[in-house]
Amino acid sequence: MRIKSLKINVHNEWDPLEEIIVGIAHNAQFPPYDRSFHATFYGECAVDEVPTGKFADWIVEEAEEDLALLADTFQKLGISVRRPQVTDHSLPVVTPLWKTEGLFNYCPRDILLAIGDTIIESPSPMRARLLEAQAYHHLMPKVMENGCRWIAAPRPVLADELFDLDNPDHECLKNTEVVFDAANVLRLGRDILFLISNTGNDAGLSWLQNTLGETYRVHSCRHIYKHTHIDTTLIPLRPGLIMVNGARVNSDNLPPILKSWDTIYFSDVVDIGFSGGGHRGCASEWIGLNLLMINPTLAVVDKNQMALIRLLEKYGIDCIPLAMRHARTLGGGFHCVTLDTRRKGTLESYF
Repeated sequence: MRIKSLKINVHNEWDPLEEIIVGIAHNAQFPPYDRSFHATFYGECAVDEVPTGKFADWIVEEAEEDLALLADTFQKLGISVRRPQVTDHSLPVVTPLWKTEGLFNYCPRDILLAIGDTIIESPSPMRARLLEAQAYHHLMPKVMENGCRWIAAPRPVLADELFDLDNPDHECLKNTEVVFDAANVLRLGRDILFLISNTGNDAGLSWLQNTLGETYRVHSCRHIYKHTHIDTTLIPLRPGLIMVNGARVNSDNLPPILKSWDTIYFSDVVDIGFSGGGHRGCASEWIGLNLLMINPTLAVVDKNQMALIRLLEKYGIDCIPLAMRHARTLGGGFHCVTLDTRRKGTLESYF
């Protein structure tokens, strides 16, 4: 397929959306047991409780249906849609220190970070995701042709010593190397929020700040959510307004930079549950908060979250209610399974 355009221009989470990547569920699986997957996703579980193996065909098929409807919804709104290449995740991923298999290409938000005119391959702490960004490499020549930048963080070693499984009440990552998932990051113009958690460490924050330079200010978010990503905990809606997960965030641990904004504390989510019998899922019930802003007055929201939809409407935000039936099982809502690469707007300071 010839890629007509892929220009990176995105400065925040709400400017009018023009181009987006939507993930795929083909061949999704849990990798064989390894310390990195245990520590980052299932640190509170015993070894024999960490899931492995392929997802059921019907789960993948239904996830593909939901992703196709999402992509079609974007296209009907005039938004360009790109997709990753299909990957065989059962093939081995091997380094001198370890061997595993892949995970999926369901969540481009986890592995790619678009900021300004740059797309960054993040150094995930999960071994199964070491080569995941390759599914998007067919898009990158056009990125450069359009004058944008494509860079990758240092490829991590992911030795056993990086992961602390002895203290499940604390973040598992040590600072022996740079690791973070792109979904640990939120873009608020010149200010960037970076969650310190099981999927992002201080070394990763420092690398990102050094790479972005003085144009941006990267702020550490601590002691609000230790497990994985930021986008079920802090949800920017427009300049000056943010929704937060009321079960995790309060006035004491709200990041200081956000205290000048109006804050909506919300925790009335509907738990859509797991699918697939014995398989343990990848996300909590709070995936119901994982919405995507199309513009400051329009959002894609899980159709089960009626209380959330009514609340957003009170703030002048219309909602497109769609299904992501296996969001908990596969670990991705509407923000997770997409990567906005172009929004109509310019770099501004909102603080």
